[in-house]
Amino acid sequence: MDQVHLGTAHLSDESLVEEFESCRLPTAQFHHADHIRLAWIFLGQMDQAQATRRIEQSIRRYADCNGIGQKYHQTITRAWMKLVAAARRATPHAVCFDEFAEQHPELLAVKNLNNYYTPERLACPEARSGWLEPDLGPLP
Repeated sequence: MDQVHLGTAHLSDESLVEEFESCRLPTAQFHHADHIRLAWIFLGQMDQAQATRRIEQSIRRYADCNGIGQKYHQTITRAWMKLVAAARRATPHAVCFDEFAEQHPELLAVKNLNNYYTPERLACPEARSGWLEPDLGPLP
């Protein structure tokens, strides 16, 4: 995997979680691939419902601590968790994130949600504050 996109590649999984959840990780170092890695970590530690709650709480806290709480988007967070969970179930033998990401490069493409949601649906206030089902096709 091209680690240029992974601003936290130098951190172990434990360190990434600790730095992120303590809000010590600079926002400039936290990219989409890092969100996907956190989802992968949490899904390896707990069931999907628990992992989803944890990432929602962690991202909200991180955004609030960094003065960007208005950027939190509930539907996007949950949709990515569903995509990562499905990919993780499909490749349970991937023992590290790099291996997992190599097998699922679509997860590193921010625009992947465009396969499931129209931009208008994701832009509506209800999608930001709550969960909306996809309008183009079902999530796995």
